[in-house]
Amino acid sequence: MPGPGAVTGAGSQSPASADQWWKSAVVYQIYPRSFADSNSDGVGDIRGITAKLDYLVKLGVDVLWLSPVYPSPQADHGYDISDYQDIDPLFGSLEDLDTLLHAAHQRGTRLIMDLVVNHTSDQHPWFVESRSGTTSPRRDWYWWRPPRYGMQPGAPGAEPTNWSSIFSGSAWQLDDDSGEYYLHLFSRKQPDLNWENAEVRHAVYAMMRWWLDRGIDGFRMDVINLISKNPSLPDGHHLPHQPYADGSEHYVCGPRIHDFLQEMRHNVFADRPGKYLTVGEMPGVTVDEGRLFTDPARGEVDMVFQFEHVQLDQGDTKWDYVGLDLRDLKASFGRWQAGLAEVGWNSLYWNNHDQPRVVSRYGDDGRYRVASAKMLATVLHLHRGTPYIFQGEELGMTNVPFETLDEFRDIEALNQYAEMTGSKLATPDEALAALRIMSRDNGRTPMQWDAGPWAGFSMARPWIPINPNYTEINAEAAIVDPDSVFHHYRKLIELRHSEPVVVHGSFHMLLPHDEQIYAFLRRLGGVELLVLGNFSSADAVVDLPDAADWAGADLLLGTQPDPEPGAPLVLRPWEGRVYRRAREVGAAGR
Repeated sequence: MPGPGAVTGAGSQSPASADQWWKSAVVYQIYPRSFADSNSDGVGDIRGITAKLDYLVKLGVDVLWLSPVYPSPQADHGYDISDYQDIDPLFGSLEDLDTLLHAAHQRGTRLIMDLVVNHTSDQHPWFVESRSGTTSPRRDWYWWRPPRYGMQPGAPGAEPTNWSSIFSGSAWQLDDDSGEYYLHLFSRKQPDLNWENAEVRHAVYAMMRWWLDRGIDGFRMDVINLISKNPSLPDGHHLPHQPYADGSEHYVCGPRIHDFLQEMRHNVFADRPGKYLTVGEMPGVTVDEGRLFTDPARGEVDMVFQFEHVQLDQGDTKWDYVGLDLRDLKASFGRWQAGLAEVGWNSLYWNNHDQPRVVSRYGDDGRYRVASAKMLATVLHLHRGTPYIFQGEELGMTNVPFETLDEFRDIEALNQYAEMTGSKLATPDEALAALRIMSRDNGRTPMQWDAGPWAGFSMARPWIPINPNYTEINAEAAIVDPDSVFHHYRKLIELRHSEPVVVHGSFHMLLPHDEQIYAFLRRLGGVELLVLGNFSSADAVVDLPDAADWAGADLLLGTQPDPEPGAPLVLRPWEGRVYRRAREVGAAGR
């Protein structure tokens, strides 16, 4: 898959590098508990994934990313790990994973695992030993602190800092036996590891090498930019109407984050060049930091997941939904495309296990569901970067019409409901409405395989409700429909594999202030692609100076029936198009 290298300007190229195979790859994320259930217990598993590999091969993806399948008490659905070197019986066994790896590699598909090392489960042996007493050899493997000076343990405000947990409430949990508190940026069941301790770091590196030796092809690193904290743990800024404060300035891209990631690369990957993919999930990361993290010369990670574009429809909090202004989306993507143009690399995604379904969020999941799903995919995949597909996205799966609180499973959503209603910030109906729009459970309902019982996901009632629209939206129906969202994704993946400008071309945003149309150019040598997307339910005139010339260019890919040759550039509701033309190299920059 290696190509000619990243374009650094219109018509220019940098040397190829065989260890950047992931630039032309497409990654497919699997949330195992909701993908396919092989043993009829209502929970997806590894054997279920293996049984569906040919479906993924048909789609054309290059890399599979598995959300955690390690042993876990499942307080945060696997992101609370109690053993890094085994498989939870809920999902199968190490032998099942070996079988999946072998079967994937036989089909030319790579597999990466989630790496969750900002925190462990409170049932991990490391934490059990750390919690056993203040003199434990592993006490310093986690962040332990006494209460504030002069205050009794457990008293209101006695927490060592005023930080809020990302899952609401305090980021500190009192241990009654020792009278000290431990830090948990997420659930109290997920204590944070102390990366200042070299023993912690090298235990993590040894575990990573163990997995690579077993045959996996890399890691997606969960909230990896939170592992470095300011060791003095200062108080944070108070949040409006909240009992606790935002301490993120003291742990997002902390003082030693680059040192830690460079050390990780040296200890884990230095003697294995060119084989592996490392992706850093990094909430709160800036473009400038992203450039540093992904600069190949620095040896940190290959690409980052940033959250800027999936926070544009939010007000003061995630649960304050205000809708999307397309101009903001273009400004955000444009910043990242420009910032990482010369050095670094982008991850491209709409959906994952932490996000609502994009067709319900930024598209139209009613009359124009298919049209908007195709358009959104087209716009995303034609940017410069590596695209990620979350299971069911290729079917145009939608948000779920959850009716009651009992149907939600996500700890973040349940905690938020309790906080919103308990503090009288919202009525129960208002809180439920917020959860329906933004809950992570929207992305975690079972994969819709067919119109049969339980959507073909299982022979038993699933662990979380199935979206009732599965009888219409499912893989079986999509595969036999040549005009389906599924087949449009196949075309996009084929285009990335066959057209060098998609991978290596420069990026130029067009019409940045247009409220309806997303438009940009990709250029490589004498080849230009014009990418257009209509983010509305009305026709949209493409007001470009050379619109007439583009109307006569080759329509490389469209989401709706082809327009008449030479017709004016007018996009139909939620339509996407990709035009291609060849020009003299000297004219490409005009």
